[in-house]
Amino acid sequence: MHGLVCVDKDLKPLRPSIIWCDSRAVEIGDKAFGELGEKYCLKNFLNSPGNFTASKLRWVKKNEPDVYKNIYKIMLPGDYIAMKLTGEPATTISGLSEGIMWNFKKEKVAAELLKYYGIDKELLSPMVPTFGEQGKLTPAAANELKLKAGTPVSYRAGDQPNNAFSLNVSQPGEVAATAGTSGVVYGIIDKPNYDPRSRVNTFVHVNHTKKDPRYGVLLCVNGTGILNSWLRKNFFGDSSYEQINKEASMAPAGSDELLVYPFGNGAERVLENKDLGAVMKVLQFNRHNRGHIARASQEGIVFALHYGVEVMKGMGMEINTVRAGHANMFLSDLFSSVFVNTIGCELELYNTDGATGAARGAGIGVGVYKNFTEAYSSMEKIKSYSPNKEDQKIYSSAYNKWKKQLKKL
Repeated sequence: MHGLVCVDKDLKPLRPSIIWCDSRAVEIGDKAFGELGEKYCLKNFLNSPGNFTASKLRWVKKNEPDVYKNIYKIMLPGDYIAMKLTGEPATTISGLSEGIMWNFKKEKVAAELLKYYGIDKELLSPMVPTFGEQGKLTPAAANELKLKAGTPVSYRAGDQPNNAFSLNVSQPGEVAATAGTSGVVYGIIDKPNYDPRSRVNTFVHVNHTKKDPRYGVLLCVNGTGILNSWLRKNFFGDSSYEQINKEASMAPAGSDELLVYPFGNGAERVLENKDLGAVMKVLQFNRHNRGHIARASQEGIVFALHYGVEVMKGMGMEINTVRAGHANMFLSDLFSSVFVNTIGCELELYNTDGATGAARGAGIGVGVYKNFTEAYSSMEKIKSYSPNKEDQKIYSSAYNKWKKQLKKL
């Protein structure tokens, strides 16, 4: 999602893919936002061009003209994988919206932004339905994968729309979350809406139709699980995440005033594309140990997510129940507890993940399942968390201190 793959006429990559968290195009997107007009961009694209795929392509044109002149088609990484399976470049409306290449108002390709960037819209791959056939498995791909040539390839989505789909989050008011390398809260709305400062982003959701429009509002914090893995690598040696969580839980709620800002994985859109780097504040050598650091890191990640959730609520969204897979940081009881008591919501964890969701989507696309209800018949809730007033008070106070220091940063 949001990455860029450039291929030539032989469908061979011209350069390494520029992935989602690569911040090289931030200034290009910011300039476009100003020169095209912030109101114009938000009303038409529901987002700033920001550090998204269209801006990354403009970076290639500006800095690697020899690469650009040989481009036949550009794709998102998921489009490229489908193309390797089928031999046919293709994308979807949802995919174009992920790259800020979709005009929501006109319901067509964002020709205005492409023209501003000097990008030929012929470089975009043809559109296919999200749950439609992307093509058929080529003999070469079938041989390599030990599958049957001609097998239909169906369903394509970015990681976060697909995570939501995997949790059966597809109707207005439903909310999904994930906490892997990055952390995301993703809520469904049925009318195009945007944050005036583009701190959260709106994309076309996978089940969108003209008759029943569905959009996903995405809050992303780049530095989530990657902070946890960095801590493990540099502070905890051979300890498992379970052992780290146990040590973190020995520190008090609020981490004895230690504050962690998890912004060490590139520019953060929730901070208006600023790249602050990770920060630790109020560290006291006589009070804090690595258990405090581990707990403050989990709390800091949740506080960063809550900071974005406040933006979503400011757009009129209600966030009462959040669904997530029982995976990644949601395996931590501590993290899950901090999450519900800071955000003030119910949390439901399910026996699903993105791969399972993608399989369900492909099954719907080729008719293995008659409908969505049948596709989700085996999905089960594993665990749920509810906030309690005492912990909510503690985390409300800690979050307010965190937020006050963030403004100074």
